[in-house]
Amino acid sequence: MKGTDKFLIALVAGIVVLVGAVVAVSLWQPNRPSYQADDTPEGVAHNYLLALQQEDYARAYGYLSPTLPGYPEDLAQFERDIARYPDYLSFYSSPAGVTLTIERVRVSGDRATVVVRETIYDRGGLFAGGQSSFTFDMGLHRHQGSWKVERANRYWSFCWEQAEGCR
Repeated sequence: MKGTDKFLIALVAGIVVLVGAVVAVSLWQPNRPSYQADDTPEGVAHNYLLALQQEDYARAYGYLSPTLPGYPEDLAQFERDIARYPDYLSFYSSPAGVTLTIERVRVSGDRATVVVRETIYDRGGLFAGGQSSFTFDMGLHRHQGSWKVERANRYWSFCWEQAEGCR
């Protein structure tokens, strides 16, 4: 074989391996979540969490119940609460990411409890890796025809439940 034939074969083989690696990595990545309809408790819970994850604070603020005793007076206060309590309101900085999945929904009249599974992925290195997973509850109620978040065990500031708020 000529030197140019060997080079061409090596180049084509390299491209095939590269394309295979890109396809494998894209299939391995979790699907990017998208917003759901706002007319169900699970849709509102999902959208609130997704808005926080994507740092779309205006949208996340819109899902809070205005009947909370410590309801942030405006979007600026909501953003200050997030900055002040990052351990409660921010997502873990995991190299591989976090996924949230709605597991169960219980609706009783104008109240609902949504159980969410949080899975934190951490690949750690080439051969190391793992994940941790647990569930938490979110409480919602129907306010003027729309579902609103009124409590949660995660991604929530407990001072919103207190009359003095987070000031």
